Amino acid sequence: MTVAIIYIVSLVFVAFYAAVRFRYELQMLQQNSYRLSRYWRWFLGDRHNPDRLIDLLILAISPFYTILPFGARWAPYFIGAIGVLALYRSVRQLLRKYKKPLVFTSRAVRIFFVGLLLLAATLHFTPWHLVSATILSMAFATFSPLWISLALILLMPVERLINAWYIRDARRILSAMPRLIIIGITGSYGKTSTKHYLYRILSERFSVVMTPGSFNTTLGVVRTIREHLKPYTEVFIVEMGAKQPGDVAEICDLVHPSIGILTSVGEQHLESFKTIENVQKTKFELIDSLPADGVAILNDDFPYIASRPVTNVATVLRYSSDDLKNPPFTTRLVGAHNIGNIYAAWLAGKALGMTDDEMLYAISDLKPIEHRLEVKHVGGLTIIDDAFNSNPSGAAAALDVLAGFTGGRRIVVTPGMIELGTRQYELNRTFGNQIASSCDYAIIVGEYNRDAILQGLSEASFPSDKIFAAPTFNSASAHVHQITKPGDTILYENDLPDTFK
Repeated sequence: MTVAIIYIVSLVFVAFYAAVRFRYELQMLQQNSYRLSRYWRWFLGDRHNPDRLIDLLILAISPFYTILPFGARWAPYFIGAIGVLALYRSVRQLLRKYKKPLVFTSRAVRIFFVGLLLLAATLHFTPWHLVSATILSMAFATFSPLWISLALILLMPVERLINAWYIRDARRILSAMPRLIIIGITGSYGKTSTKHYLYRILSERFSVVMTPGSFNTTLGVVRTIREHLKPYTEVFIVEMGAKQPGDVAEICDLVHPSIGILTSVGEQHLESFKTIENVQKTKFELIDSLPADGVAILNDDFPYIASRPVTNVATVLRYSSDDLKNPPFTTRLVGAHNIGNIYAAWLAGKALGMTDDEMLYAISDLKPIEHRLEVKHVGGLTIIDDAFNSNPSGAAAALDVLAGFTGGRRIVVTPGMIELGTRQYELNRTFGNQIASSCDYAIIVGEYNRDAILQGLSEASFPSDKIFAAPTFNSASAHVHQITKPGDTILYENDLPDTFK
């Protein structure tokens, strides 16, 4: 009886382990946009994770069940030890804090349960008794990335059918609103801030809906249309993100914008785009989709915008920092790049017939976008929160803002920049150079960009005793509390997702 209880408890622990493993791998798949190539690239790069080593240990010792003398007294305790190892691994996983937790969308639920069914189907063909059930469940659960991937592949036809229905429904809603003005905004960076500023300005006269949060994919736009557009909506502002050529064109084919704002073309997402020319081509998909009577608003501060002719629309409005040395408005927002973002919104408001007074009132009321150069004052410290993401242009702008604070020490906390392809190391090394000329103390978080940033700091002769390498964000925060005093300014530049270390 005691032996049977050990086996049953171990089997429960193993089932718990399988569920936790599946949940984690699904979370990472979701953070990689359900793209198998990106997920497996992350998975193979995660091989040094201590939890992965525990998985390998479990997989390595599991086959020993085939040679165990099951009648031996110590056999149940061997099985029990594996069960306890599984429980330890599961609890360790559950206690970890994540910046972006799993969202159990309908798609995520489908993948989760189909993956578990695949695991169960595999076990169905194994010899069934408590020992084999326990050990084989453990062994097969370590292959959760495989089951999750197979579940994703098997469900692809189902997802296509579901998505096609949602897209048809969104088209139906749009076709019933022929007077709706649709404004598309895209760019390597600056699009989210510009979207919020434009929304606030246009709301002075129009009933406006914008894509919320990071709903900047085709399905995110579809969801916004189905859940937020009302018959009385007059203007729909659509943020258009992209990870590969064709992404912006796909959104434009759905919504057909009449005004397009291109905020930037820079070195962002080079891991998937490969070249800056591909970035340019993809971002200009918005401008190329505009009708002949449409309006194109372009930020000529970026050479890959300024050098690209636009001939398909009658109205092309270009702007740059040279034009904005004396902008027609004032703002409380920090960062020179925000002047350009506001001016793009200003030009769109002008195109829709808004008066200067309407727009000036709205601009005077603009507030920082959360985690995008958001300045806060906490306990005598000034916090510059630019943690949402980072890119070469935005990071340089954030450091310029930090450099302007001279009342105390200037401290930067950053893990560097990601998704820069073959230029990852070079651009983060340059970032290190810029940190050296803008701040007094640098805290480098994690390992992903540490060597590149440290090299950049060293090249600029930044004092080594003013650098702290923090393995995690929590340890970086603890160090900040130890070293800061009233009057100091801390810039938090970028906050890497859970898929990066």
